Amino acid sequence: MEQRPPLPPFTLETATLKVQLAEDAWNTKDPHRVSLAYTPDSEWRNRSVFLNGREQIVAFLKDKWERELDYKLRKELWAFMDNRIAVRFEYEYRNAEGQWFRAYGNENWEFDEQGLMRKRYASINDLAISEAERRL
Repeated sequence: MEQRPPLPPFTLETATLKVQLAEDAWNTKDPHRVSLAYTPDSEWRNRSVFLNGREQIVAFLKDKWERELDYKLRKELWAFMDNRIAVRFEYEYRNAEGQWFRAYGNENWEFDEQGLMRKRYASINDLAISEAERRL
């Protein structure tokens, strides 16, 4: 059976660690590695895109990081309870034309007993920035 510590129910320490592990994995920009943190039938909402399962997650992330160049993410624990964690995040990237963006958002996560994320709901807004305004 797959297990992805830390496991719920979360404490401040384990929820903070779970958030840091997610940030670290996403910053690798390796869709397969990232997908392993989710249940095989994980349910996602990312902006207006709805996904189900690791296969769709990998395809989505592959496409995302082909378009969002020089991607760098920071996540911060916002709240937690039992098997749920809420985070706020921001990330920066540039598109193929060289325009930089900073994306701001919130995610709600729900985990199974093995520490795999079974639900991820993300709301995200992008802001065009100049290269001089980058901070990540």
